[in-house]
Parts: sequence; C-alpha cells; structure tokens
Amino acid sequence: MNTSTRPPAAGSAEGTGGAPPALTADCIADSAGGLTFDLAAPPDVRTTWSAALVLRLRGADAEEVRLPLGPNGEGGLRAVLPSTVALAEGRWQVYADLGDGHAPRRLLPGLNDLRSLVDRRPLAGIGRLGVRIPYTTKLGNLALRSWLRGPHAEAGDILVDRAGMTAEGRLYGALPGPGAHVEARSRRAGGPTVTAPLTADGACFSFTLPYEGPAGHWRGGSEPWDLWLVPAEGAPPVRIGRLLDDVADKKQVFSYPAMPVPAAGAEVRVGPYYTLDNDLSLRVAGPETTD
Repeated sequence: MNTSTRPPAAGSAEGTGGAPPALTADCIADSAGGLTFDLAAPPDVRTTWSAALVLRLRGADAEEVRLPLGPNGEGGLRAVLPSTVALAEGRWQVYADLGDGHAPRRLLPGLNDLRSLVDRRPLAGIGRLGVRIPYTTKLGNLALRSWLRGPHAEAGDILVDRAGMTAEGRLYGALPGPGAHVEARSRRAGGPTVTAPLTADGACFSFTLPYEGPAGHWRGGSEPWDLWLVPAEGAPPVRIGRLLDDVADKKQVFSYPAMPVPAAGAEVRVGPYYTLDNDLSLRVAGPETTD
C-alpha cells in the first residue's frame, strides 16, 4: 500500500473566522506498534508545559488518553504513543491541547510513514498484540484505529473456488495443539456452527472450509458467518482477522469473489469478506440479495 501520502486539506479544519489555526500531524509507525506524531505548528502558536496530544475513544464511554506534547526542532511539536500504552479497541479521535486556553482542536492528517507496519511480524511469544493504524475520517480529520488482542489469529493468503475457501495464517500468543480447528458461526440467533480441521506447522496454520456446510443452513436473504480458530480442544476460540499491515479498513480494499453453491432448492452465493473490524467472515446470500 502507498504509505506516504498527504491528503488534501479538509473543509472541516479550524482556522477561519478567528478560530485557532489548523494543525497538521505526520505519523511515523514503528515495528513494535508505537506511533510518533510530529505537528507542524504555525509561528504564532504557543504551548505551555501542560500541552498534550489527546486521544478520545469514539462512543459512549468517551475514554481519553493524554500524551505529552513538546518542542521538536524549529516550530515543530512531537508526541509519542509507545507500544506499551494500551489502547482499547475502537476508533480514536486525535486532538491537540496546547494549554493556551483554547479547547483541544482536531488534527488534520499529514504524511503517514507506515512502512514498518507492512507485513509486520511481532515476537512469537507476545501475550497481547496491540495494533494502531492512523487514517483519515470522512470529514478529513486524523483518527486512529486500534486493536488489542491476545491471542490473535492473523489471516494471510486466501484462495477461493466453487467448493470452498482455503486460508493461511499465523497464530500469536498461543500454539495450535491437539484438537485445533476452525469454526464458522452463523450470526443468526441460535444459528449453527460448522467446523473445519486445522493444519499447523508451529504457529503457522491453514484450513479449508467447504461452502456446502454454511450453504446447507441457509434460510434466506444474506447471512453472515464469523470465522474463529480454536487453538486446542477446550481452548477459548480466537477471532480470525487481518490486522498486521497498514490498511485501517480492509472491507473496501480486500475483495473476494462469491461463488455459486446449490442450497435448499436454490443457488446461493458464498464468499469470504472482512468486516468493519477487519475480522474474517463468510457471507451466504440468496439470488435476490444484491449486497
């Protein structure tokens, strides 16, 4: 993916009608999961000792994290989000509080250097995996997408044909053991679960899920099935997703064909997709469904 692009200025930015000037932040990611924010501050911007970069979790809880924001060269400001600071899963809005009496202001996205996130390979023994990916909101502001998981099943290459899907991946925070398998779980209330055997080589895994199982349980319309990896018999299941790259929203980027499969006197179409949370799921859709 292109990891060094500067989006156009957003119409939602502050800086008109006497409002404080808009601030732009460049983001640099490191391989451990940390982020550095470099702000280009206009000459008339002044900060105090209490200046902070403010992260606010979007939603009812409104959780907030404040990071010290200090000078960085001529006219620059810097804040660092270490990998050791845990961020709850979700979407975080990014603000700058300069301690100048103005309310914290939203930041505009600058250059994103996310090269270290591409094909990121965390330490095999890591207990909990933190992922943070900066992105631009629909209104043109800077935001972060955060995940915090342990163990984590990272999806890799996915191949599809008329019979089913074959996926490879890697498990972090655990190793597959006896009885390891994959479960496709219908989201329908009281819906069924279809299982597939898991093949493992150390932390690396692969599985093939035939489409006839989910298709055989189709009850009409469009039905999503979520994919889980069970590391061993009796072990807690782990949601399969794709987090270890620089793409904040996979659903619009990674696309897989839906294949025709006979089911319940009709021909449905079955195919994998990534959810809004970048988790791997399967959709069984009837001929009248257009999504």
